[in-house]
Amino acid sequence: MAIASSKPSKLDATLQEAVQHHKAGRLGEAEKLYRRILRERPSHPAANNALGIALKEQGKLGEAAALFQRVANVAPDNAAAHSNLGNVLFEQGQLEKAEACYRRALALRPDMVDALKNLGLVIVDQGRLAESTPLFRRHAVLVGAPTSASPSREPVPPYKALHDQEQREYLKGSGITAAFNLEEGERVTGRAVNPDQSNGEIATRWQTSSPQLAVIDNLLTSEALERLRQYCWRSMVWQKPYPNGYLGAMPEHGFACPLLVQIADELRDNYPAIIREHPLLRWWGFKYDSRLKGINVHADFAAVNVNFWITPDEANLDPEGGGLVIWDKQAPLEWDFAKFNADESAAYDFLAKSGAKPIKIPYRANRAVIFDSNLFHKTDAIAFAEGYENRRINITMLYGRRRR
Repeated sequence: MAIASSKPSKLDATLQEAVQHHKAGRLGEAEKLYRRILRERPSHPAANNALGIALKEQGKLGEAAALFQRVANVAPDNAAAHSNLGNVLFEQGQLEKAEACYRRALALRPDMVDALKNLGLVIVDQGRLAESTPLFRRHAVLVGAPTSASPSREPVPPYKALHDQEQREYLKGSGITAAFNLEEGERVTGRAVNPDQSNGEIATRWQTSSPQLAVIDNLLTSEALERLRQYCWRSMVWQKPYPNGYLGAMPEHGFACPLLVQIADELRDNYPAIIREHPLLRWWGFKYDSRLKGINVHADFAAVNVNFWITPDEANLDPEGGGLVIWDKQAPLEWDFAKFNADESAAYDFLAKSGAKPIKIPYRANRAVIFDSNLFHKTDAIAFAEGYENRRINITMLYGRRRR
């Protein structure tokens, strides 16, 4: 929304003021100013799109959808209007209509990264997981891997800069010098997930235990495990830094490939009593710095959480730790996402008052921990050896939606 003229007009000045309110979270003030502009110039494209976004952020989804639809009708070549309309429809649960909007936006602007990401997400929510991976990978390639701070990016935290340097050295030693590397992550020819050898014991334990929790060792076949390790070591997907010092790899960062789809599908086939009809809705990887903390106590926005570890056991300096701590109490269903996922003090207060007991599951390579996503959990204390290939890596797959 930057103003190009050296001497802004009155409307441009009003737009600048509105944008400042918007950025500061003063959405009501921003909305008033956007509406003032549109009273004078109803077709103002930037003000229309900004007003629609402000309405959406205030939960006024019907008004936002109507505005974006009007802009798209008047200016059918306005890719932003189609994409923004898709965002509102997506939030309203109108997935097919949202998909059509994103596709229209991308037909106009094939490199529109937000539309690519959101098209991938809306396709995932419709159960077409394999179809989403090329979209996420294209998004990652277009965005690229930031290697240093720049005026348009947040400063790179020291722990991420250290990881990125270690990865570049690892890739160089493997003969890879690309500025941005993203492995193919192809499916394995046979199985990726080892068959369930428990004779129904895992399913019975899940159905009869409280809390619902299953620990599965030797999850992946040796070929799938090694290919997944190579994918995680080589791919520049670790783009989201977290305050505790670990890094996240999301689908839109390129953490999307045929092998992950194969694993997700075979998990459902292997453990139907646990995963049932729940679709895979979100997944990610986390990579840790052995000198820093892991993930704080939280619950997840899903029905079933599948969490598995892939770093070799030799890297773990504490065989009795380094894994996961899960409490036997669920987050209250009336808590919203911000509270059950990010309010650590509220979580600990609830756990103390409810008499919750922690269950500690030690780290083992190729071990999966499957549990009710509504259970509070956190990363156990980490003590892993130094060195790039020794960094702790876990993969999380979330199936189904959280109960309400």
